[in-house]
Amino acid sequence: MTKEQYVDSFVELIRRASTELPPDVVAALEQSVGKEEKGSLAESALNTILDNVELAKERVAPICQDTGTPVAWVSYPQGASTRLLQAALEEAVRKATELNYLRPNAVDSVTGKNTGDGSGRGIPHVHFREWDDQAVEVRLMLKGGGCENVGIQYKLPDSRLGAGRDLEGVRRVVLDSVVQAQGKGCAPGVLGVAVGGDRVSGFEESKCQLLRPLADRNTDAELAELEERLLREGNELGIGPMGFGGETTLLGVKIGVLDRLPASYFVTISYMCWADRRAGVRIENGGDPQWLS
Repeated sequence: MTKEQYVDSFVELIRRASTELPPDVVAALEQSVGKEEKGSLAESALNTILDNVELAKERVAPICQDTGTPVAWVSYPQGASTRLLQAALEEAVRKATELNYLRPNAVDSVTGKNTGDGSGRGIPHVHFREWDDQAVEVRLMLKGGGCENVGIQYKLPDSRLGAGRDLEGVRRVVLDSVVQAQGKGCAPGVLGVAVGGDRVSGFEESKCQLLRPLADRNTDAELAELEERLLREGNELGIGPMGFGGETTLLGVKIGVLDRLPASYFVTISYMCWADRRAGVRIENGGDPQWLS
């Protein structure tokens, strides 16, 4: 495929991520409405969110005014040019910004000047991996700044929380991260958690966990049980939608594990707001794109 063909597919991928919330997230929000007290601020907040989601889809407009940082995971076959794919994604971000699917979000960290076209150094942020499949597959996430601000990394043991180097310690720090976030991450949120790794790989893995569908069950039985427990206990904290109180603080918790050095035990949490914007595309042998949820 030519760069221009990739750009067209990637612009459509961005449009889908920016304007259409994944069906599993919409379903989780709809189910949450029924759990809240009638006439409460929590119920009102969730209904407003759902109204916003419907309007965004109808009007082909961004779900949130903060269209976030585009983060992409690109799987490619041997021989494909990662430079071409990187350039196509960067051009797609610029075109999507022109079309108002993205806000011009990229700001020079030294001068404070906006680049004006949505792209910049490290924006979009792209992860590449070669695989045996003869297709290019891209998984895209639009990561909002508000929820990114409440992401956090813990170093175990943590004496303040009585958290040791075990899964009970992991449970304690993950719940603490929810308490620290309160409504500032635009709850209800989804947590991507990485146990282990270093300070860089932990955040990469925690974001990767956010690509998992909400109904996805961890293949590790012990981690699956911990994910379910954290979801239940997180919702018992009473923080609720947008911090207004209520039964719905979290929509999901997803945990991944990396090996670590003996000296370090990091637990890294990436928080995704209710606008859990993710989309995917698969392109085989230059054929028509196949859209992935």
